[in-house]
Amino acid sequence: MSLDALIDSLPPSAKDLKLNFSSLVRNNSELTPQQLWGTVVATAIATRSESLTAAVFADAPGHLSPQALEAARTSASIMGMNNIFYRFQHLSSNPKYSTMGARLRMNGLRGHGVEEVDFELWSLAVSAINGCGKCLDAHEKVVREKGASEELVMAVIRVASVLHAIGVALDAAQAIAAPVPVSVA
Repeated sequence: MSLDALIDSLPPSAKDLKLNFSSLVRNNSELTPQQLWGTVVATAIATRSESLTAAVFADAPGHLSPQALEAARTSASIMGMNNIFYRFQHLSSNPKYSTMGARLRMNGLRGHGVEEVDFELWSLAVSAINGCGKCLDAHEKVVREKGASEELVMAVIRVASVLHAIGVALDAAQAIAAPVPVSVA
């Protein structure tokens, strides 16, 4: 199913999400196409919504080069790992953990082949979905040092928030429509 068809199929309770999707994705003027669609891809993966991710991947090749599509996937994958590790270090009350190195491979942070600001924006968006304050601060700092405005950062976060909410709405609609298994004692 195409992404537009999936969005159009959202239940009435997601009317605001449809409107926000239209203004933030269909009619976006704040982000370059690569920034926008890389954010859509990376955040769709981060939502863990199968139907949303499948629909995004059906449409993304029309908006992203194969290299940018792979970089967005890499961002989501690496942040899926890093957000857990660094969120643990940040939230643990034991100060020793924050002194210990990650010792995790993160080569994808360097060899992705797209504009560094774009990759960092995607990583920032995924970190917002995954709730890692340490990664949010780190990626926001990098994009700001590379010249991205606060308005650009907020544009990416808006897209991430709407994509995440769409994933939630889709998963809820699918759960409600699915028959509830009855256990026989």
